[in-house]
Amino acid sequence: MARKVLVLGEVRDGSLRNVSFEAIAAGKTVSEGGEVVGVLIGKSVSALGEEMIQYGADKVVVVEDDKLEQYTSDGYSQAILSVINEEKPEGIIFGHTALGKDLSPKVASKLSTGLISDATDLEEAGGNLVFTRPIYSGKAFEKKIVTDGVIFATVRPNNIEPLAKDESRSGEVTSLSVDIKDLRTIIKEVVRKASEGVDLSEAKVIIAGGRGVKSEDGFNPLKELADVLGGAVGASRGACDADYCDYSLQIGQTGKVVTPDLYIACGISGAIQHLAGMSNSKVIVAINKDPEANIFNVADYGIVGDLFEVVPMLTEEFKKLKVSSS
Repeated sequence: MARKVLVLGEVRDGSLRNVSFEAIAAGKTVSEGGEVVGVLIGKSVSALGEEMIQYGADKVVVVEDDKLEQYTSDGYSQAILSVINEEKPEGIIFGHTALGKDLSPKVASKLSTGLISDATDLEEAGGNLVFTRPIYSGKAFEKKIVTDGVIFATVRPNNIEPLAKDESRSGEVTSLSVDIKDLRTIIKEVVRKASEGVDLSEAKVIIAGGRGVKSEDGFNPLKELADVLGGAVGASRGACDADYCDYSLQIGQTGKVVTPDLYIACGISGAIQHLAGMSNSKVIVAINKDPEANIFNVADYGIVGDLFEVVPMLTEEFKKLKVSSS
């Protein structure tokens, strides 16, 4: 059954986030040969429409307004609902990001439709679209299908492979005028506390530190390794609580949920709350002095040793590999 599917393109610092392209790929599956309509919301974002088309969208609808320069649920919901009323889609896909998690339930409520959140896989089986999502803090998975109404889902970053970029693709980029009004929230200023570099939630490689790093300076070897591998630095709640780093780096049940290709846990014991945020990583390497640490139970590779000795050694070896392969 061919469907029209809306896909929200998420913009950060003037660029599309990778999860936007993953959402387009999911939208292609949901459309089953129908039309995928990209949606861009913000200020001066229309130039990004062509990139959404190159990654698989058939056309793009842009809603621009000065009031949409910064995300607010009131402003964005007015914009996306206007596009939905105009396009009348049978499917809607958002990224399962901070923005998507906040906006999707509000839109679903306005549409009186269900929502499948945090999907990690999508497949066609038995004539149905089957979504897979984690439950019980990632200890189990459930399969979901939509039996009636709009198919509305959010997809977890780094789980659905985006389509290959095709610069020869072309499509229409149109603007929709929406009167954004009655905003209850006004963003005066955005202060970024996270360090510059790779976005933690979309990083392919993450080097994470726990209480075992012992201090703020203890993160320096982890940062160096992350730089060599082109990855991001994360942390357990224990490290954040100890003021070794900012809470924006926290991974776990009460922090960010990540699924990188490689996760290196340094000095992290493996509390269940932390495992809930990273246990679905494709390859997990644990470095800990305690051979009985719980983190080894989920690790693909374990190194029993002092992280301050092991991490610099790994950094040097990776540097050698990069030199030899260049």
